[in-house]
Amino acid sequence: MITKINRKIAALSLTLSLALTLSLAFSSCRDEHLIVYAEEEDTGKEAVVSDIVGMYVLCEGNMGSNKCTLDYLDLSGNTPTVHYWRNIYAERNPSVVKELGDVGNDIKIYGSKMWIVVNCSDKVEVVHADNCQRIGQVDIPNCRYVTFDGPYAYVSSYVGPVDLNAEAQTGMVYQVDTLTLEVTKTVTVGYQPEEMAVIDGKLYVANSGGYIAPIYDHTVSVIDLQTFKEERKIDVGVNLHRCRADKYGQLWVTSRGNYINRKATMYWLEPRGTTYEVVGSLPYAVSDMCIVGDSLYYFGSEWSETEQRNTISYGIINVRTHELVTNKLSDAPEVAAMRMPYGIIVNPQERDFYLMDAKNYVSSGELLHFLPDGTFDWKVSTGDIPGHAEFLFSGATRLNDK
Repeated sequence: MITKINRKIAALSLTLSLALTLSLAFSSCRDEHLIVYAEEEDTGKEAVVSDIVGMYVLCEGNMGSNKCTLDYLDLSGNTPTVHYWRNIYAERNPSVVKELGDVGNDIKIYGSKMWIVVNCSDKVEVVHADNCQRIGQVDIPNCRYVTFDGPYAYVSSYVGPVDLNAEAQTGMVYQVDTLTLEVTKTVTVGYQPEEMAVIDGKLYVANSGGYIAPIYDHTVSVIDLQTFKEERKIDVGVNLHRCRADKYGQLWVTSRGNYINRKATMYWLEPRGTTYEVVGSLPYAVSDMCIVGDSLYYFGSEWSETEQRNTISYGIINVRTHELVTNKLSDAPEVAAMRMPYGIIVNPQERDFYLMDAKNYVSSGELLHFLPDGTFDWKVSTGDIPGHAEFLFSGATRLNDK
């Protein structure tokens, strides 16, 4: 069993390295490269030692601005209170030209590595999870999301350039060796693929068809990971986006609708013989979600033609009963004050959770922390458009390498 002392030792790498560099002058150079130091903010919240020693927050940056940044929330307990660090990638990697790049779209930790999907820069940045120092990059055009199984990473890609065009090409999934960072295989899927989930040796890919609007795609591609070929497509709903599996083997897929006469919908799929089928749906607009245990936490932002504005909703769905669970999050004044909720992540141990507010998309956003019952706790400023987050666990970052 990992003791508190061992957990604190395992957490020192990132926190102490940041503290040491911040003690130097801002204008200092290392290897003739200007170091742009991370900005620190004290949340004032007492730190509690647990297996979760930190959380990375990927801030997308407005498209074309080349302002994707990476923030870090220190939960290690190495300081009496919880501290938040803005833009740590630039500090840890001063020699990388243009830093992370244009539009961060996904972030995942797998083994000792952290994978950062940078959409419009056509690359996946790979760094050490425990100190954020760069290992290398994988060049993938118009990449969107990443998931993992065994020795491989799987990255969805629109393939073609950013272009709303009825003649847009179909997308692909790239198989990447997690040790060498080399692309080993590709497979063609539907139009503009988004999130993916792995269940029992199959990769399920949500196809959006966002570039061929107003037609849209409406399928989930099923890829056999042994042959790496598309076996079939499952008809689900138009303009698909999120795709997550729960502990019961159900697949939860979201449709964004067509923004005219097809409303956003949440679907769940269950195995029927040798395939999955849609067995139910819920009339909720889901922009982002996080499944922990029996609970699916979500928020939604949907355009209302009648009110001429985005309507925001929050909720928790019991994935076993498929029923909405009562919560008081929507009553919190801090939630009502959010301008554009953009991401959500839930602590899998304590069930406290975080919402990310993109604000006006072109300036600093906010990270808001809530207790398990939905009570607001604290908030901090982030980079531009915070939308994706990943917890860093003590003692887990070196265990799953190929």
